[in-house]
Amino acid sequence: MKLNELRDNPGASKGRKRIGRGPGSGKGKTGGRGIKGQKSRSGVAINGYEGGQMPLYQRLPKRGFNSRNRKKFAVINLGLIQKFIDAKKLDPKQEITEDVLVESGLVRRKLDGVRVLAKGELTAKVTLSVTGASKSAIAAVEKAGGTLTVTSPAAGE
Repeated sequence: MKLNELRDNPGASKGRKRIGRGPGSGKGKTGGRGIKGQKSRSGVAINGYEGGQMPLYQRLPKRGFNSRNRKKFAVINLGLIQKFIDAKKLDPKQEITEDVLVESGLVRRKLDGVRVLAKGELTAKVTLSVTGASKSAIAAVEKAGGTLTVTSPAAGE
């Protein structure tokens, strides 16, 4: 077999229908668009238009509010910290800061800070220093014999 002999399996590809190419094509003259009207013209995109009736997206009530200056935290769970300690990617004897978490690969980027949540089991005695933590996470770290300090985000960020 040579490169010029390569072919698709029969029936694997189908040629596109050429529209508006005479009556014999089956899609001639109006090209399957019917007669007259907005949809028969070119350059018309009517998404969400319901013929003058109030569209669904306008009939439904507005909900919620998004603050423009909300903080976005990188979230990690205690179970993941323990997993990384077991895998020797984190050293429990040294203080674990946000920069250490980024270097180990546990957190991709700090965003507005790192927040620790209490999902999972922590057995190692660790010293954590992060921007935020849930009350149950602080309790779980202290129960394991470690400390968790919550720092305020740096002024430059």
